Amino acid sequence: MVDLNSRLLRRVKSGAPGAVFTPRTFDDLGNRAAVDQALSRLTKAGKIRRVVRGVYDIPKTHPLLGVLSPDPEAVARSIAAQAGYRLQPTPAHAANALGLSTQVPAKIVYLIDGSSRKITVGNQTIYFKHAGPRALLGAGTSAGVALQAIRAFGPDHLTAGLIHKLKRNLPPDAKAGLKKLARHAPNWMASAIDAVTA
Repeated sequence: MVDLNSRLLRRVKSGAPGAVFTPRTFDDLGNRAAVDQALSRLTKAGKIRRVVRGVYDIPKTHPLLGVLSPDPEAVARSIAAQAGYRLQPTPAHAANALGLSTQVPAKIVYLIDGSSRKITVGNQTIYFKHAGPRALLGAGTSAGVALQAIRAFGPDHLTAGLIHKLKRNLPPDAKAGLKKLARHAPNWMASAIDAVTA
């Protein structure tokens, strides 16, 4: 068990500060029961932090603010991965993330193909909202985020300026992914995708 603890801790510390992880991250190091016990021991020893059930991190520390809260997006991704859900930002979240909107959504909401639920992480609440297949097109990819950003404006508010900004800022892999998603999207979105990827 001591060896598993040290191997697990080495794996965690090799990642970026503030990285979030779940027991599934360590499937190759031992069986689930042993990994759970190791995570519990490391939590009690103060080596890692339990964010919510089944989700852990090594907290970031700020010189003035002290220990920081976990990154909600990283927590959401970890929870979805552990449960086997597809995860997609809401249109408003995607538009803000890509710099198309300065409005920061008041709530942290993610779309999933599982049951709706909410979890509290520190002083933040993350909402998981069940969504249909169309809203989850490209989930987990940069193309999916771009598609959601386009969806945020609808056919009447997606201006030439916004399309130009997307065209200029999206990396080639996101544009290639968008092209593949175009045939599944509504006509107005397919037209916007053509303009972004032209």
